[in-house]
Amino acid sequence: MIKAAAAELGFDIVGIAKAEPLDVEGARFMNWLAGGFHGEMKWLEREPERRTDPRSIFPEARSVVVVALNYYTPYEHLSEGNKGKISRYAWGDDYHEVIGERLRKLLDLIVSEVPGAKGKICVDTAPMMDKAWAVRAGIGWLGKHSNVITTEVGSWIFIGELLLDVELEPDTDLVPDHCGSCTACIDACPTKAIVDPYVVDSRKCISYATIELRDEELPDAIVPHLDGWLYGCDICQEVCPWNRFEKPSNESAFEPRYGETSLDLDSIADMSHDEYVDRFRRSAMKRTKLSGLKRNAKHLKKRRL
Repeated sequence: MIKAAAAELGFDIVGIAKAEPLDVEGARFMNWLAGGFHGEMKWLEREPERRTDPRSIFPEARSVVVVALNYYTPYEHLSEGNKGKISRYAWGDDYHEVIGERLRKLLDLIVSEVPGAKGKICVDTAPMMDKAWAVRAGIGWLGKHSNVITTEVGSWIFIGELLLDVELEPDTDLVPDHCGSCTACIDACPTKAIVDPYVVDSRKCISYATIELRDEELPDAIVPHLDGWLYGCDICQEVCPWNRFEKPSNESAFEPRYGETSLDLDSIADMSHDEYVDRFRRSAMKRTKLSGLKRNAKHLKKRRL
């Protein structure tokens, strides 16, 4: 019933896992932190053990329902002239809100069938290891670029979870790693941020630098490789052979806002705070803040002079 209801709500793939500690995945996460690969994302250091067990944030959890929503839309990035490219995931409306609203509807349906059932909705903001749970629930496998890849629609997916205090039969048919000997993502990364298969050093990543980094200037090692990226970077996914299975999303909310896959750099440089708030309301691009967008646009303009 849960899987049928999730599909009816528009989710592309649904899987179920038992709510238990992620021992192996948690150990890998701790090693990643110890290597400093998280850069300035200091919040990842706070109580990292909470990320390894869903019961630490919802003690009643017995099952984890994992959903995946395809966000691919069949448009191309435009970077000619005075344009700056936007990562594909941020073209449309904020996925936190789109998925969160649907998971709330799913929880309401579950409660109507199982009176008294309780759940917690998690969409990237809760301390959940989203990708690890997607693998555990049979959604896909972790690619060498550290994104989850599915055989159905490739890697252009958003992930969300619904923690439930209901015992559900978990999916046991997990998706094997189909990356094989392919190193397309590793070879294509211009900053060599994929330091080992399945390991990304955020400090070398264009997405991290243009979205998460709060420094007034971009790192010198990043700037020469921006190649028009204003917000994020899609290179490792663009070259992935499994994305030949990409399909247009059925979710209209992920269509490019105002038909834009890139933004005019001068408009960003001149943008006021009020204009910023209006332009990026309910957009994932709020993440980098106006100061971050202006910084990124400044560097791109310098590169093109």
